[in-house]
Amino acid sequence: MARRFHVNRHTVRRALAMLQDEGRIHVRQGAGAFISQSQIDYPLGTKTRFSQNLDGSGLKTARKVLRLETLPATSETAGILNIPTKAPVHIFEAVSLVDGTPFSYSRSMFPAGRLPDLPDALRANESITVALAENGMADYVRTWTHLTAKRATGMIARVLQLSEGAPVLRTVSLNSDINGLPVEHGHTWFHGDRAQLVVKGDAFAPKA
Repeated sequence: MARRFHVNRHTVRRALAMLQDEGRIHVRQGAGAFISQSQIDYPLGTKTRFSQNLDGSGLKTARKVLRLETLPATSETAGILNIPTKAPVHIFEAVSLVDGTPFSYSRSMFPAGRLPDLPDALRANESITVALAENGMADYVRTWTHLTAKRATGMIARVLQLSEGAPVLRTVSLNSDINGLPVEHGHTWFHGDRAQLVVKGDAFAPKA
């Protein structure tokens, strides 16, 4: 930058420091300086859907599939999904993009016995909601969500294009059908600089 703009390095450092003080950029040790993007409100409620949540925002959403396979359920996952231990589950991992930039990384597990053809629908559709509807799951609701602040490491840092140790927001959740039967157990890591999670009032509504 000093060579490009024909100034000394002290001037460049001072300019970057001013931009950081104004919130226009943020600096990560060992990674560099990045333009700060305004945070995006992402509602969490009983009807949490990625693309639908951002409809009307003027933002372009997309989802890139990273992994899709069927494996035996661990005892923890089986207990949450109310299926036998080692029963097959579909594991679906994806990165969600907003305006072409990583916004969140998710890992979802679905009971394969109840949704045997779900992988084909997930390959054909960016929307999990559409894929579930094609498998007879016309509607589902968020049963519970646990929200925790974490630090990005390993694959999460790489996928979200963050430096190791950068802040992320993690949700662990369970979605169930209208009869209360579990259909999806998921973990989602949100880009700490881009996402502002908004807990909607219906998240606290009493169950019928």
